[in-house]
Amino acid sequence: MTRAVDVVVIGSGVAGLSTALGLAATREVLLLSAGDGSTPWAQGGVSAAYGEDDPLDHAHDTDVAGAGFCDPRNVRALVEEGPQRVAELIAHGARFDRNADGSLSRTLEGGHSRPRIVHAGGDATGAEVHRALRIALERTGVRTMTGRTVGLVQSNSGSIVGVLVDTGTQTEQIDARAVVLATGGIGNAYLASTNPSTVRGDGIALALQAGASVVDMEFVQFHPTVLYTGETSGQLPLVTEAVRGEGAVLRDIHGRRIMDGLHPRADLAPRDIVARAIESTMRRDGSNHVWLDATGVAPDVLRRRFPTVLASCARIGVDLLTEQIPVAPAEHFLCGGVRTDRNGATEVPGLYAVGEVAATGVHGANRLASNSLLEGLVFGRRVATALTLDLPARDRGRTHELALGEDRDSERIRTILTKYAGIRRDGAGLNAAADELESAGTGPLATVARSVVAAATARQDSRGCHWRSDHPHPDDRWDDHIAVRLDEAGTTPEISNMFLSYAAQK
Repeated sequence: MTRAVDVVVIGSGVAGLSTALGLAATREVLLLSAGDGSTPWAQGGVSAAYGEDDPLDHAHDTDVAGAGFCDPRNVRALVEEGPQRVAELIAHGARFDRNADGSLSRTLEGGHSRPRIVHAGGDATGAEVHRALRIALERTGVRTMTGRTVGLVQSNSGSIVGVLVDTGTQTEQIDARAVVLATGGIGNAYLASTNPSTVRGDGIALALQAGASVVDMEFVQFHPTVLYTGETSGQLPLVTEAVRGEGAVLRDIHGRRIMDGLHPRADLAPRDIVARAIESTMRRDGSNHVWLDATGVAPDVLRRRFPTVLASCARIGVDLLTEQIPVAPAEHFLCGGVRTDRNGATEVPGLYAVGEVAATGVHGANRLASNSLLEGLVFGRRVATALTLDLPARDRGRTHELALGEDRDSERIRTILTKYAGIRRDGAGLNAAADELESAGTGPLATVARSVVAAATARQDSRGCHWRSDHPHPDDRWDDHIAVRLDEAGTTPEISNMFLSYAAQK
């Protein structure tokens, strides 16, 4: 069975919903959903630079967190367009927390120089953003289809002209003038992650098969404070760093503060710095977690601001109000992804990418806290505007199918990536990973794992959330970005080229 629409959007998180909503008035859109992705699980909030001078400060904070590896043009778009996108979200019915005078309540998170994080339900911002966007989209009448995208349809001239969807009962082809990947990150390629199991890098694999390149794949962010439940795999509960923004501190198993003297902002340093400090502390002490001590924060603040964290702690028998919380880092966010221009277009005609699957350059080598929901809102609108103004013509030539391959032993792939390409890496381990992944198949997890390993092996310096113990310092010789494409056989990701940093291209 085949049907045709103007645009297929793959993914129903903040990026996919924002894109579809922006297109609803002008284009026939079909939204494909294999689950709600990571958006509903986001706790902290949305960065919103409302002050007159704050966009400049927000851009500076973003670039510092990104280790100077950010695209300044796209960062400027992020911070300048962000407040308007948040205002539109409020107009759609999003209920953000407010102060007694009716103004938006703002909190502080790691890497931010001032409180600019707006939040909802205390620590349930992602769920509220998702709810408001979903209801707004339902009002437009945009059609939604449930199923996993298992392939793309490409014309013999190279354009993407459709998708293949597994509905559970059949594989259906949907023709389109443009396809937008909004499939999220690669969380399930690691053993432990804050992401649901549906987030496994399908969009990365689809784009590579179509001939697109992915960049900055070595920059995989690990959230410093994930609730340690005793489990070492699957989706683990996040403990938002807004808890530290309210005054909680990190301690080792002996009760000593971890971040004292390591960074001027101590417990509110950027995520890569805090995650490495925790990993080093755990390695030194032979422990499987450290402590997050929120007992110095007023109980009424904890109850009001962090009901989700309170509930997660209660499920493992920890009282956040009176006891320290066991936490450890876990995979959280992919800072790189499919290479796009400012409006989400990839190198492949008809194929676009937005959100965590895309590499817009706004995160550089390490994402600033609460910039992810903002990215989905801002660049979802930018993709929608581009496709409203200039939708590709329908290519009616001959076509061929690009189907996702199969992974061999997904658990083994996750184990390899976790062991060799986690917070701490080195050349010997990465070479071992490459060897062990040779027989992993051609499915999305294997493709993602090989891409991360290829990029991490090539980058022989440390910056942001890529840290190599054999090259522990930044090296100016590695100021270029690393792009990965599939080899001529179309199966193995390999380094395709390196290009100057965004700042150098200005």
